Amino acid sequence: MSDVTRIKHGRPVHHWRRDVVELAALFTAVAVADAVANMIGHGPDGPALLTVSAVVLVATAGFHIWWARRHNHAPPPAHDTGPRAPAVAERAGPTAARDAAEPPGATTLWRMRTTVRDEPGSLAALCVALADRRVDILSLQAHPLADGTVDEFLLRVPEALPAAELTRAIAGAGGTGTWIERADAHDLVDAPTRILGLATRTALDAAELPLALRQLLGRCTIRSLPAASRSVTRRDKTTPEHPENTVPLDGVLEGTVLRLRGPEGEVITVERPYLPFTPTEFARARALVELDTRLGPRVPLSQDVLTLPEGNSITLRRADTADVDAAKAMHDRCSQRTLSMRYHGPVRDADRYLGHLLSPRFGRTLAVQTASGRIVGIGHLLWDGDETEIALLVEDAWQRRGIGGQLLRRLVAMAVEAGCESVYAVTQASNTGMVAAMRGLDLPLDYQIEEGTLVITARLDTTSVSSPLRDGHAERHQRAER
Repeated sequence: MSDVTRIKHGRPVHHWRRDVVELAALFTAVAVADAVANMIGHGPDGPALLTVSAVVLVATAGFHIWWARRHNHAPPPAHDTGPRAPAVAERAGPTAARDAAEPPGATTLWRMRTTVRDEPGSLAALCVALADRRVDILSLQAHPLADGTVDEFLLRVPEALPAAELTRAIAGAGGTGTWIERADAHDLVDAPTRILGLATRTALDAAELPLALRQLLGRCTIRSLPAASRSVTRRDKTTPEHPENTVPLDGVLEGTVLRLRGPEGEVITVERPYLPFTPTEFARARALVELDTRLGPRVPLSQDVLTLPEGNSITLRRADTADVDAAKAMHDRCSQRTLSMRYHGPVRDADRYLGHLLSPRFGRTLAVQTASGRIVGIGHLLWDGDETEIALLVEDAWQRRGIGGQLLRRLVAMAVEAGCESVYAVTQASNTGMVAAMRGLDLPLDYQIEEGTLVITARLDTTSVSSPLRDGHAERHQRAER
């Protein structure tokens, strides 16, 4: 019946021959039915035979309807156990043939950046190139530039598609300076939600600023140089003196380097070697630093109360620059040997480091406090670029009571919460207490001797340590291990 009508000069044309044939067939059927009815109806059993025929026809029609409803579609293939997708329009060409020949398989997540011309259709060309290779765009951020736009994609890519082919496809669609790396499930969070979460972390704890910047800007190295003219020695390297007025208040954007004025006048340097920062990223980082500056110094009011084997109770809490005087008093009670093992330099300069070490801008500090309020131990978790250093100091009279081990475990747990992959401690080979405490973590350790200094690096495992000081208002009573 597909030839009933056709189009001629824009109007449908009817077939009169087909109409004549249909009328003839209709009259023939009526004549045959009348002849059969007369022949059967005038017989001796005519009425009964007509009744039986009607019943058989009705039963046959009912059976046909039931059968058609039950077997309307062919059975699904063996691997198809879910509901069928709605029908979509078919595409012609090689892409449609490839779609039909390649069933969907495993996929991987990729983060990709590329620069395109700032003109209509440039983004559409990228999307078409990705769609032709069965790549799903999960999210897109646009970073405007003076002469183009940097588009940042989160992609779900077929596992069989190599990254090199994906990069070539983007280059063929007009993308330049393409950068790509593997992503994970954490990247599925949309950008506004992630930025708000980082702002919340920074608002709660001043020590979170470097970590928030690293998560905001991706893989990068962050260093903080003190505003005062001084040098700080850490892990066989010296932080050079840095004048306070070298960075303007609004910061500086120089390709792959950002320089920002910190909350206390320090210079925050953010650097990544592979990808220039965009003005959008610079504005986000500057807004995060400005938030931290406006809120001022702050430290979470969290603490643990521990009971030592001899029955004394001590408190582990967060410390900051307000504890400088108490820390200097502890220095005065420490022996020269204890101070030299901690600071690896002239003992007379130890007090100069405390303002930097206790500042939440450069890391986190835990203090061990007695019932009388005297500080007898300090543990530091210091952000050292893209590495993290751990350092301990326990007053002589309180050594060998398990305090150092408790400090170390809580600092490592903080590093895990901060997303650090490893921590290192700088000590001397003769410092058997620090070596034993590091070994007590039950983590993979690497040992390296550098000019008589022992550097112990621990690779962190999130399943090996518990989260410290999680409740800021409750105190837990525990017994310190020897």
